[in-house]
Amino acid sequence: MADPVRAGEPTATTPEKLDLGMYSRIRDEEFNHSHVMEYAGGLSDDIGPRLSGSPAMMRADDWARSQLTTMGCKNVRHESWGEFGMAWTQINTSLALVKPANSVFVAQATPWSPSTNGTVNAEVVHLTELTSENDLARWKGMLKGRIVLYEQAPFDANQGPEMVHDTAEKLAEIAQYPLNGDMNDQYATTPAMLALYRKFFQSIAFREHVGKFFADEGVVAVLIPGGSDGALHVDIFDSLGMSVYRADHKQPIPEAVVTTQAWGRMQRLLDNKVPVTVSLNIATHFGDEHVPGYNVLAEIPGTDPKLKDEVVMVGGHLDSWYAGTGATDNGAGVAVAIEAMRVLNALHVQPRRTIRIALWSGEEQGVLGSQAYVAKHFADIHFSSSPDDAATVNIVKPIVAPPTAKSEGALLDAYYNMDDGTGKLLGIYTEGNQGVSDIFSQWMKPLGDLGLTTISTRNFGATDHAAFQLAGLPGFQFIQDPRDYVSRTHHTSLDTYEHLSEPDLKQAAVIEAIFLYNTAMRDTMLPRPAHSEPPSRLFKTHASKDLHESRPDRPRYFCTR
Repeated sequence: MADPVRAGEPTATTPEKLDLGMYSRIRDEEFNHSHVMEYAGGLSDDIGPRLSGSPAMMRADDWARSQLTTMGCKNVRHESWGEFGMAWTQINTSLALVKPANSVFVAQATPWSPSTNGTVNAEVVHLTELTSENDLARWKGMLKGRIVLYEQAPFDANQGPEMVHDTAEKLAEIAQYPLNGDMNDQYATTPAMLALYRKFFQSIAFREHVGKFFADEGVVAVLIPGGSDGALHVDIFDSLGMSVYRADHKQPIPEAVVTTQAWGRMQRLLDNKVPVTVSLNIATHFGDEHVPGYNVLAEIPGTDPKLKDEVVMVGGHLDSWYAGTGATDNGAGVAVAIEAMRVLNALHVQPRRTIRIALWSGEEQGVLGSQAYVAKHFADIHFSSSPDDAATVNIVKPIVAPPTAKSEGALLDAYYNMDDGTGKLLGIYTEGNQGVSDIFSQWMKPLGDLGLTTISTRNFGATDHAAFQLAGLPGFQFIQDPRDYVSRTHHTSLDTYEHLSEPDLKQAAVIEAIFLYNTAMRDTMLPRPAHSEPPSRLFKTHASKDLHESRPDRPRYFCTR
C-alpha cells in the first residue's frame, strides 16, 4: 500500500492504536451491505430539490430524522437556528420564442422570483449590466411592457465541460504547501481578496436597486443567461439581490434563467435590429414569510464515563438549489454521512466519545445553518460590522477579533465534512493543523488500496467545515476526485442521481466511518489548529468555465459548495 503523501511532516512519536479488525468490519458492511444509494435516491428522486425554507426542505428534514431513528441513532432531533426567510417553490416555468420564429427555450425561475400574471407575450429589449444611477436614468421611460434580456452571454465554442480525475502528480502538488500563496485549487481566501468580495457584494446590493427600477418602469420580466452544453445554472446570484429570500428584500419583478444558447440567439437578433417577441409563464408559490431554519442532529452516545461528553461530528448540507435534484450538491455528502452512521450502528460500536451527525440548512445562502450552530454551541465569531461590509455575507467578511469560546467548544473533538460532489475521497485538508498530519497518516495507511493517500496542510474554503475553522476548532473537508462536479453538475440542471458514482460513495462511507471511529476511540482529542486568523472563508463558483465567461460581472470566487 502507498504511504500517504505528505508535505514534510515530522515522524510521529506516538503510534496510533488502530483497530484493524474494525477497519475490516466497516469495509465488509459497506461494500457488501450498503444502503448509500438508497439514501441518495430517497433524497434526489423522491424528495427532489431542497431549497432552504421550502416545503421540500421540511420533507427532507422529516425523512432524515426517520432514517436516523430507524437505524438506531439516539437524540434524533431538529434544532432551529433562527429565522431563515420566505418559503418558496417553483411550480412551472416555460419560455418560447414567438417572433421572428417559433422555438421552445429551456428556462427556470430565479430563486424567490414572483410569478408572471399567467402567460405573457411581450417584446424583448437587451440591456447590459446597469451599475450606476446614470445607467438607470438612460432607460427611464423606455421599458414599460417589455421583457428585459439582461447582461451579456459570450460563448466559446472551443470550450466544453469535462470529466476530471486528479492524477498522482496533481495530488503530489496538492500535498505541497504553496509558498507563493496560491490556493486557488482549494478555494481558500487571502486577506487581499476581502476587498474584492466587499466590492462584489456591493454590486449585488445594487442589483436589488435595479430590480426595483425595473418594477417601477413597468418591465414585465427579466431574462438572464445561465449555462450551456445542456446544463442550466441557477443559484442566488442569478436573482436581483443577495437577500431575496427575506421578506424585507423580496424581489418585485419576475425573472428567469435561460440557457446561454437561447439567450445568445435573442441577443444576436436584437443586435441585428430584428424584433423579438417571447411567450413567458413563471408560476411560483410563496408560503410563510418567516420560516425557521433547522439543522438535523442525531447521535451514537459515547460510553466512556470520562470521554462520553466529548463529541466527534460528521455532516453535510441537506439543502440544495433546484435546477436539478441536489444529488451531487449535496445529496452525496448527506447520503455518505448517514451511511457512515448506519454502518457504525449496524456494527454495534460502543464509541468512547459521542458521535454526532449534523445535516445543515442554509448552506447555499452563505453557510447559515452550520455557522449559527457553531455560534450557539461553540464560539462567537466576530465579523466586521463596518457599513462597508454590510452587504457582504458573514462567511467572507473580515474578522475583527479572535473568537470568543463557549464551554461546549472545549468538548468538540473534530468535524468532518464532504461537499465536493460524488467523487471518491483521495485525502484530507488539515487547514494548517500540523498536529493532525501524522495522526491522519497512520489512519490512512491501511486505506491506501482505496485511493486515500494525500494529506495537505492547505486551507479549503466555501462549505460547512469553514464555520468550525473560523471558531478555531478542528474542521476538515476531504479531498475529493473532481469528476464533473465543477464542470457540469454544481448548481445546474444536471445535478441529478445519474451523476452519482456508487463505487465512490461506498468508498467515502467506509472512510468517514473509520475516521469517526478512530476519533471517538483515541485516548486524547485531536490537536487544535493554531491559526492566528482562521483561513476558510471563501465562496467559489463551481459552474462550468463557459458559464463563468458568460457572466463577466461575477468574480470567479463567490459560491458555496
